[in-house]
Amino acid sequence: MSPRVLLVDDESNIRRMVGALLESAGFEIVEAPDGHAALARLVEELPDVVLLDLMMPPGPDGIATLEQIRKRAPQVPVVMMSGKANLADAVRATKLGAFQFLEKPLTPEGVLVALRSALELSRTLADNKRLHAELGHADPLVGNSMAMDDLRALIARVAPTESRVLVTGESGTGKELVASAIHRQSARASKPFVTVNSAALPRDLVESEMFGHERGAFTGASERRQGRFELADGGTLFLDEVGDLGGEAQAKLLRVLEGGVVERVGGEKPFAVDVRVIAATNKDLSVAVKQGQFRQDLWFRLNVLPIHIPPLRERPEDIAPLVRHFVARSAARLGRPITYDAGVVALLAAYAWPGNVRELANIVERLAILAPDDTITTAAVARVLPSDGTAPRVPPAESPTVATPWRDIELSETLDQYERELIARALSVSRGNVAEAARRLQTDRANLYRRMRRLGLEPPRTTFDSIES
Repeated sequence: MSPRVLLVDDESNIRRMVGALLESAGFEIVEAPDGHAALARLVEELPDVVLLDLMMPPGPDGIATLEQIRKRAPQVPVVMMSGKANLADAVRATKLGAFQFLEKPLTPEGVLVALRSALELSRTLADNKRLHAELGHADPLVGNSMAMDDLRALIARVAPTESRVLVTGESGTGKELVASAIHRQSARASKPFVTVNSAALPRDLVESEMFGHERGAFTGASERRQGRFELADGGTLFLDEVGDLGGEAQAKLLRVLEGGVVERVGGEKPFAVDVRVIAATNKDLSVAVKQGQFRQDLWFRLNVLPIHIPPLRERPEDIAPLVRHFVARSAARLGRPITYDAGVVALLAAYAWPGNVRELANIVERLAILAPDDTITTAAVARVLPSDGTAPRVPPAESPTVATPWRDIELSETLDQYERELIARALSVSRGNVAEAARRLQTDRANLYRRMRRLGLEPPRTTFDSIES
């Protein structure tokens, strides 16, 4: 399907000549002689890109039309053009979200390059949004713990600023979710959110991937390519696993952060970019700096606003809402309802989760796919949980005759964790029957329910108690 261009200009000759050029290049053309007609065609024709003139007497002019386009169809890129524009007009149009500003007389190459670049960015953003939705990155941060409340509050304070952020945490804690949340709550939310996995970049292609390259810059460079900084212009660039960048790449990144200017490989003309950088790592960069593995000046540049995500084992009360979230997501993907037994959350909460939220999401998805009768059972959970990630246990009582070194512990949390494990084990051997688990724990069912709720364990959705009562 040919990309559709909405061509807006009050001069019929311009529309005719530019339209002929674009049609010969494989574009589908929709014309509008003024701003009012442009807004009507925008709704009717759903163009992929807009080519908009600045001066269209008697009005509305291109700036006013651009403002309305950004409100009604913010995902559609707009390329402005004018023969009488001054610098102030260009700056204002750019601030309102124009992708590029072309000066008349137009050149065929200039028009085609601008429109193709705008379409490339639009497709990249659409793919990025789709992938984030599929991976759950568009979801709110899930969890009821104090740690998650503090994290959300910190994001709300950090997001409106333009400062760089360094997100730290173990693998699987959701660093990209935090970066995405910061972007969505910032003034840059309507602009690109571009992700770079620093650990996955081949060392010989880091510069090309980050800053782009010109055609013929090296063997295999058959066409000009925009780098991640250029694609993120006006928006946010997320540098995941930044601690894995090599020394040469660190130096080049530092130069861009200091000057705000990039140059494509093989290019001769540097250009400015307006990008907010959010970096993330599962490494302790202060240690990496001391060991000479990471540049101290780059660390200072990135670590303006630090955000640390605690591991899942330190916030077990988040297990229940996370399980609900992942079960609902799996049910939507599979197109069928999924339920789970009473003991499922308790058993999952007793596990230490070395892979954090990502590991929990993967296990819940596996359980949902393999669930017989669309119900996840405690027995199924017990079978899939790895044996090398057991939950912390209360240390055994020390003999008064044995001198064991003292280790400070948080008494209430340690006891709560031990209680979670006992309840999970009782529910597991009772196959999710809460009444039977209460009998084995030598308590009554109501008390067991109260304890489960206090510990953040999910009360049963489907139980066998109703059969007995």
